[in-house]
Amino acid sequence: MKLYNTLTRRKEDFVPLEEGKVSMYVCGPTVYNYIHIGNARPMIVFDTVRRYLEYKGYDVNYVSNFTDVDDKIIKKSVEEGVSAEEISRRYIKECQKDMADMNVKPATTHPLATQEIGGMLDMIGTLIEKGYAYAAEDGTVYYRTRNFKGYGKLSGKNIDDLEAGHRDIQVSGDLKEDPLDFVLWKPKKEGEPYWESPWCEGRPGWHIECSVMAKKYLGNEIDIHAGGEDLIFPHHENEIAQSEAANGTQFAKYWMHNAFLNIDNKKMSKSLGNFFTVREIGEKYDLQVLRFFMLSAHYRSPLNFSADLMEAAKSGLDRIVTAAENLKRLSAHAADGAMTDAERELYTQSEQFVEKFEAAMDDDFNTADAVSAVFELVKFCNTNASAEHTKVYLDALSARLAQLCDVLGIITEKEEEVLDEEIEALIAERQAARKAKDFARADAIRDQLSGMGIILKDTREGVTWKRA
Repeated sequence: MKLYNTLTRRKEDFVPLEEGKVSMYVCGPTVYNYIHIGNARPMIVFDTVRRYLEYKGYDVNYVSNFTDVDDKIIKKSVEEGVSAEEISRRYIKECQKDMADMNVKPATTHPLATQEIGGMLDMIGTLIEKGYAYAAEDGTVYYRTRNFKGYGKLSGKNIDDLEAGHRDIQVSGDLKEDPLDFVLWKPKKEGEPYWESPWCEGRPGWHIECSVMAKKYLGNEIDIHAGGEDLIFPHHENEIAQSEAANGTQFAKYWMHNAFLNIDNKKMSKSLGNFFTVREIGEKYDLQVLRFFMLSAHYRSPLNFSADLMEAAKSGLDRIVTAAENLKRLSAHAADGAMTDAERELYTQSEQFVEKFEAAMDDDFNTADAVSAVFELVKFCNTNASAEHTKVYLDALSARLAQLCDVLGIITEKEEEVLDEEIEALIAERQAARKAKDFARADAIRDQLSGMGIILKDTREGVTWKRA
């Protein structure tokens, strides 16, 4: 298996630090509002990476944080007249709902920044002791960027060409030893949440949070650190500087970054009016469609979001789900018994699509090509599955399709829907009308059901239905 390592700027063979195990840290969202579809891309991409690693037999310790103390959270709390904690708790819950609807598996651990302050104070203290950090007169603690010899190795930036990177944090540059130094701890402002520290009552800088949470839940050195490409500099660059200086070892062996998501070929922004939350998309589409759309391109390629592309994703997903439902329906009426020789030959032929799928995923998690392999399997199933085949053969094909889709986080088996009594009665009445050759009444009931959002399909095995 090969993956592209941002640190070395090339594809490398994946060899974990500990055989059979993978430690993986993915930067999570700042929880001050509903997550937007830009947030959704890394969630879906790296959930799929995790799923494939697990498919390959690895035990994955997957950590993804929630940043629950931040200027934006504080601003929102002031606007609403509630505590910052209330804001963050609310939107963590909403984020988890959206993640579940996108079929993103919960992380092994979802640490909260506010619950890891003790570890942050310890790491900052270590950095001061080692000469990598210093406290200014007002209690702000800065990291001495120039003291870390490897600074810029992830982003490829030359330290002499850089200006200090901050995340909407307004600080007085006069108190810094060097304009490049960045904040580890900063004094509280009136009305803000704060914690006691040896330097001042205050709160942590953004970058120190992830360094500490990765160390606590995964160790001093981890296999994979991932996030959006917008985090490469300064966030991930600063994480490396903090972690490697404090821990005395390489921080992450592999760095993975997904490319940006554009909206109708433009950068997503509120000012352009093309800013969409996952919740808003969920009002128009099943969020499985959004997930399928996100996997239609390689994660390192820019992805353009548009109504046409979402409709195409919906159609593609429907093809897969329909094929899965067809296999299930055929199986329900199929004969028992062992596979025939012809069926065994067909099932063996279907292995080629699994091989194509794995080859795509082994090549830097190329989900676009993996999806193509799934479509080939769907076509094969549609062509080589019928009412004449045995149940064991149909179930084997069904399991093979479901397994590959599960790696992609695509749900092929819909939960059984319960029709209310009125609809059940109408379907039964229509069947009776057909039996009595009262086709006018049968057609009228079909139209009535269609108006209620129920689509009927008559098959040799009986009538099936789905919601429009």
